[in-house]
Amino acid sequence: MPESIRAFHAPWRQALLRWSARRHPASASQTLGHRNIYVLPSAAGWMLGVTLLVLLVASINFQLNLGYALTFLLTGSALASLWMGHRNLRGLQLRLGTLNPVFQGERASVPIVLQHRSAQRDGHGLSVALRRSQGALAWSHIDVAARQVQTVTLSSVPHQRGWHRVPRVVLESRFPLGIFRLWSYWQPEGLVLVYPAPETPQPPLLYIDEDAPGRAQPQSAGVTEQDGVRSYQRGDALRSIVWKKTATALATGSGDLVVRSGSTPQTQSLWLDARATALAGPEAQIARLTAWVLHAHSQQWCWGLHLPSGLRIAPASGAQHLHACLAALAVDGKPSKRP
Repeated sequence: MPESIRAFHAPWRQALLRWSARRHPASASQTLGHRNIYVLPSAAGWMLGVTLLVLLVASINFQLNLGYALTFLLTGSALASLWMGHRNLRGLQLRLGTLNPVFQGERASVPIVLQHRSAQRDGHGLSVALRRSQGALAWSHIDVAARQVQTVTLSSVPHQRGWHRVPRVVLESRFPLGIFRLWSYWQPEGLVLVYPAPETPQPPLLYIDEDAPGRAQPQSAGVTEQDGVRSYQRGDALRSIVWKKTATALATGSGDLVVRSGSTPQTQSLWLDARATALAGPEAQIARLTAWVLHAHSQQWCWGLHLPSGLRIAPASGAQHLHACLAALAVDGKPSKRP
């Protein structure tokens, strides 16, 4: 489409989207009916209309009975296709699937679950996409069989950390003849949490020992002499054997292999502090803290987090603690946690 025509249509399109947003507010699910299905002829439909008009004028001028019959037959077929297309969408229910957090810059998966309320009706030729502010729509095509639930996964790329509302969903169909475009809008209530992107490459990890507050020092990823050990048991991995202590045990005559006793090599709790990043900007501090948090979790340490805003999260470990820290980093400094 030429830029001049696109610029002419842009205000009208934006006005239509605002009117539709007021008419259909955000909801957990939506069932299509006569109040939310919109219809316009497609490009092929407009050409068919012009052709029918020419046939009608020619039939009137030349008094062609077969011309009348052909014109009215094609018109009736077009109207029947409009009824079939509307029936194809009527009763279709849309709802949102489970949304998982993603890191900044990654694609967020948006699962849309479709099901027909009528057990005897199939949904044919359905196209679903997310309405973005710019760019062409990325359509996903699907058919919904009767008595079955179909899921189509759409994607969006958030470019900022924090909570993001799922974009508006557009559903379209040109079934059965392609001469009418039937579509509907739906604004889901779901929110996607976007974690901040970690700094790459990963910087050297600095922490603050809670036993010596205010002292920053590099954290080694290796095993220290304070690691707990135990005797080897059948099924233990060979890489968990502490060969230095095993050699000592063999020298003393015990004859037992020694392995690491726990999965947390660091016994003291660490504080990952924004002040230890040596960076001035909050966004740079958050990116570095994110990298440190991921590294500490991969090493199964026990750590606490001190964010640039002053919020403190007590030391802990595990997947839930990781999610809590990443979620706090995602919304740190934002005006509100949820839009």
